[in-house]
Amino acid sequence: MSKVAVVDVASAPDSEFSGDKLIRKVSMILDRAGEVGEPIYVIDSLNRNNMSATTLQSDGFKTLNKQIRFLNDTCVPAALYTVKQDLDRRNLSSVVVITPCHRRTVLQKYQELLFTTLYNFVYINNDRPISDDSSAGDGASEEIVQVSDDVATFVRQLPAIGEISVLQSPLVPGCFSHGFTTRTGGISYIRTLSSLNLFSSSKRRDPQSVVRENIRRLGLKVGFQPHQFHMVKVDHASDVWVVGDHVPEGMRYDGMVTNQADVVLAAPGADCMPLLFSDPVAKAIGVAHAGWKGTLMGIAMATVNAMVSRFGSKPENIVAVIGPSVGDCCFRLDQGSAKEFQSIHPDCVREDGTPRPYVNIRLATRIPWTNKISEFELAGEP
Repeated sequence: MSKVAVVDVASAPDSEFSGDKLIRKVSMILDRAGEVGEPIYVIDSLNRNNMSATTLQSDGFKTLNKQIRFLNDTCVPAALYTVKQDLDRRNLSSVVVITPCHRRTVLQKYQELLFTTLYNFVYINNDRPISDDSSAGDGASEEIVQVSDDVATFVRQLPAIGEISVLQSPLVPGCFSHGFTTRTGGISYIRTLSSLNLFSSSKRRDPQSVVRENIRRLGLKVGFQPHQFHMVKVDHASDVWVVGDHVPEGMRYDGMVTNQADVVLAAPGADCMPLLFSDPVAKAIGVAHAGWKGTLMGIAMATVNAMVSRFGSKPENIVAVIGPSVGDCCFRLDQGSAKEFQSIHPDCVREDGTPRPYVNIRLATRIPWTNKISEFELAGEP
């Protein structure tokens, strides 16, 4: 797999930025890093444009037979974000960074905030490679403290893709603020996540800093602070967390409930269903992420049961709403899984003569509860 090479000269004095020395650094990458794609990125936040232009034309670079791209951005986050965008366009994930030893820890912090663990970074310091998970030998510096602020300031300047739009259900009692976001209004540029992605995952290309900025912008739109925002930790199962309870390390949960004021609960949805539960009598709320596995495992019932057992809610007082999600027109499962939905109700499965029939996970969620809670509405439908 092709790698992308990044040469960091952002902190180097002019005496270290000569063409010959820079060429030797780039040559070291090519010699030690294996297959390296083009261009080779040179980060120079000191804006030595004249030197860069001269160096680009030097005979030494021509001998490398590689395109060199100078990133003369005013801040390191902007330069690294440019590298990330190019990586994503080319569907690459391997990065080789050559940097002075004292800069490694700083760049690793930028990496943590602007990339995810899907990307593989290797740092070359002087003449020995150091992998991303090795301990840094240069220790923390004052510059590290500024990295988070630098990244936060940078992402706040990124333009939104579209405008934030929030859908609401007339069934949810007026004492609760609620809504379902759409895809627009955030800064996520990855096609499958664009643009208001609120769910951070190490398996995706959207970094924490981008997701946090999306949450901040949503909060400004609808009226909450980022620290109030809690997202379920998806496991495609039926565990429920009561806000305020101790969370064992590594615990995952697809449902959350609370009776605390000024707390925002959220669950992601796409194909999977975001479920909202509200009890105006007990002043309790809940959310759940319900995919087909969670639906069969009873995540909706588990969330309601948590409200009943912890807050004294009565099922008949609970209003539940299914958010935007995949319809029965578009969702298929294998015959074995489809039979489990048929056991809920025959109308949950529509056979079409193929090995993978259509399955209505919305209906499978509604049917068990139609006689147990006051109202169960499918958002967007009568």
